[in-house]
Amino acid sequence: MAQQWAGKTYGDGWLLRWLIHSLRFMDVRFLYVFAYIFVVPVCIAVNHSRKTSWFFYRKVLGFGWWKSLWGVYANHCLFAEVIIDKFAMFAGRKFKVEVVGDEKYQEYAARPEGFIQLSSHIGNYEIAGYTLVCKDKCINPVLYGGEGVQVMENRGNMFGRTNIHMIRMLPDMAYLFEIDEALNRGEVVSFAADRFMGGARHITLDFFGRKAEFPQGPFSVATMRGLDVLAINVMKTGWVSYRIFVTPLEYDKQASRKEQIRQLSGAYVAELEKMLRAYPHQWFNFYDFWN
Repeated sequence: MAQQWAGKTYGDGWLLRWLIHSLRFMDVRFLYVFAYIFVVPVCIAVNHSRKTSWFFYRKVLGFGWWKSLWGVYANHCLFAEVIIDKFAMFAGRKFKVEVVGDEKYQEYAARPEGFIQLSSHIGNYEIAGYTLVCKDKCINPVLYGGEGVQVMENRGNMFGRTNIHMIRMLPDMAYLFEIDEALNRGEVVSFAADRFMGGARHITLDFFGRKAEFPQGPFSVATMRGLDVLAINVMKTGWVSYRIFVTPLEYDKQASRKEQIRQLSGAYVAELEKMLRAYPHQWFNFYDFWN
C-alpha cells in the first residue's frame, strides 16, 4: 500500500501571522524570488519531497534526466508561489482569475438539487473558494480537521465573506452528518478526491499507467444520491494570474452502484491526468503516491 498522506501546513502561528502582515504591502514577486534562491534549494536538499517529485517526472511522466531535474526545482518553486499566494489572499490581495466553463457551473448552481465538486492537490484550489460562488447555494468544502489554527482562522475569515461553510473532518465523525444535511438542503459539497487518511476506504485506479489509491468516499457520496459532479481545477498561469477549469464528470446513473463508482472515479482520474499533462509542474502530492 502507498504511504498515506499525513499532511498539514507547516509554520508556527507567529510566522504565518508575520507573513500575512507583510503581504499587505509587499509585492508577492519579491517573496517568489526570495523563495527561489534561499528557500527552495534548502527544501530540496533536506526534504523527502525531492525523491517523490523526481519519481513523478522521471518515472511516471518519463522525462529525460535534465528535464526531470528541472522539473523537481520548478515544481518546488511553483509550490512556494502557491503557498505565498494563499497567504496573500488572507492579507486581502487580489489575483487575476479566468474561469473556463463558468456557464456550466452556473447551470448546476441554478438547479434545486445539490451537487458535488471534486478537487485535487494540484494548482491552487483555494482560489476557487473566493471566485466560484453560488448566489443561492451554500458551498461546503470538506477540509482536513488537523490543520493549524492560524490557517483555519484565516480561511474562516475569508470564507465568511462568501456563502461558504467549512466542514472539518474530525475523529468524532460528525462531519458525515454535516455532509448529509447539506445535501438534503440542496447545497454543494466539495471534496479533495486525491488523498485519503489512514483507515479510510479507498479505490485502486490506473493513473498515468500505474496503480494508485484514491479515497472512495467522494465517489460513494455522489453515486449514493445520483448527484451531478464537477471537477474543479485551479491552475497558476502567470505571476499573479490563475485559470479555473470547470469540467462535468459523466457517469451512468442507471448502472449498478459499483459500476457508477468505477465510471465516476475513472472520469475524475482522466481529468486529473489531462490537467497534469498541461501543467506538469503543479503536482503537489509530496509523498509516495503510487504503489
